[in-house]
Amino acid sequence: MALVGLEELRAARQRIAGVAVRTPLVPAPWAAEGERRLWLKPENLQPTGAFKTRGAYNRLAALTEDERARGVVAQSSGNHAQAVAYAARALGIKAVIVMPDTSPAVKVEATRSFGAEVILVAPEERDTLPAELAGKHGYVWVPPYDDPFIIAGQGTVGLEIAEDAPADLDTVLVPVSGGGLIGGTAAALKLTRPGIRVIGVEPELAADARASLRAGRRVEWPVADTYRTIADGLRTPSLGVLPFEHVAAYVDDIVTVTEDEIRATVAVLARRGRLVAEPSGAVAPAAYFHRAAETGGQSVAAVVSGGNIDPTLLAELLSA
Repeated sequence: MALVGLEELRAARQRIAGVAVRTPLVPAPWAAEGERRLWLKPENLQPTGAFKTRGAYNRLAALTEDERARGVVAQSSGNHAQAVAYAARALGIKAVIVMPDTSPAVKVEATRSFGAEVILVAPEERDTLPAELAGKHGYVWVPPYDDPFIIAGQGTVGLEIAEDAPADLDTVLVPVSGGGLIGGTAAALKLTRPGIRVIGVEPELAADARASLRAGRRVEWPVADTYRTIADGLRTPSLGVLPFEHVAAYVDDIVTVTEDEIRATVAVLARRGRLVAEPSGAVAPAAYFHRAAETGGQSVAAVVSGGNIDPTLLAELLSA
């Protein structure tokens, strides 16, 4: 299976220019520990509040005129949903989004606000209904991660880090769900700055990617297990097929963080970093704060992948 290369990554960057924000790499001097330093890549600043804007727009912008006329269908817990809806509206394409009924209301409402038709289903149906709708109505399926255009779009995060990072950057921490973000980001970094270590981070309660990397094959966790984590964007039961190939080729390790560590990091990012991060967006910085022995690195960048958090939950975490 062909991996995404620099040609695809650079083409994606051209497609999404002017739509996705080129987010800065922000120093976090308040997080320094001796010689150890942290930079944050705030993807919560994207138009839809998460990195997913990159991959979704890259996928939809590459559709043929016939495919655009048919409309698209996607499944998501929220961030890919908003990104597809946003890109579809910008390109004049009909979008139908299948979301689990456990999705945060803020993400469901935002998806609808971009003009998409939202279908709420039980979590077990999220990944099966889109194929049925595509077959019945002719929609083009836009998967959340298992697609080379999606991976290349997300990989523009890695291109930007490689260009903006200080010369001594040695480690990049990236959250892991279905693997589109870490797969594309790791490819971009290893193809441009091969000396940088790429470490994936996921919740202990949804650690299928770590199990997969250790086993050398895709390992699937039950939906009932992955849905225990507060990080609703990281509840995917397994890595995608193509993302797993990228993870196996380019990712150095995957570590996990606890629910309490995720919660505490949401709070510290808001208080000290002035960044609103959802739990899924806080897992990579959480590894910097709580897994230094496992991640290593003296000059570290962490991707804050999204900021679509329910205001009530944010208030709860800030008051804890």
